[in-house]
Amino acid sequence: MTTNTTSTTTRPEPAAVGKRAAQILGLISGSPEYRRLVDSAGRYVDCWATFTGYPIISTFNLEVDTAPLFTEAMRVLALKSAVYELSGEDEEAAELVVSAPVDEMVHAVLAQYTLCQTMTQRLGLRFVHMTDQERFGWRHGDYTEQCYRAAGWGEPPARYWIDADETGRRLKILNSRYRSIGIDNDGRRHSIDFNSDQSLTAVG
Repeated sequence: MTTNTTSTTTRPEPAAVGKRAAQILGLISGSPEYRRLVDSAGRYVDCWATFTGYPIISTFNLEVDTAPLFTEAMRVLALKSAVYELSGEDEEAAELVVSAPVDEMVHAVLAQYTLCQTMTQRLGLRFVHMTDQERFGWRHGDYTEQCYRAAGWGEPPARYWIDADETGRRLKILNSRYRSIGIDNDGRRHSIDFNSDQSLTAVG
């Protein structure tokens, strides 16, 4: 067992996690529900997004980036499921640290609740994701990446796996742009009055 400094619990060795995660992903991608999950999750990203997830991808393009982000999200869910199994169903251990854009796509996948329930129950799997267990600040070479590589998926693609320091730098740039149009606090607050002449003129 190995300990991750971001968790108070011990976690299975990355080699074991990677091997099981690859098996889990194979089961999921071979299931009858998979194509519908791909389509449904892809539609969802057009309906919901935060100010601090997808936007930190450089020159983000929903049409181009949805499919590869879905791939990364499914890998993450497979890794979490593997850790959950191998740790004796330890929810804290299974909540891996991931890059913000990938985490946002994980949300889009899990929003397909009925489909995910049907698929995982039939396969005897459990998708693990709870906001109260989430930790942010993914860094190269951490436990998540070790498990990812052990699954045989190579290096996490740099376009979507953005480490904590670079994420912070990009968020400063984004928030500067957001403030210029009246959006503050990472998109949690804005001063746009849709009934004012100024706002109407800006939209026009």
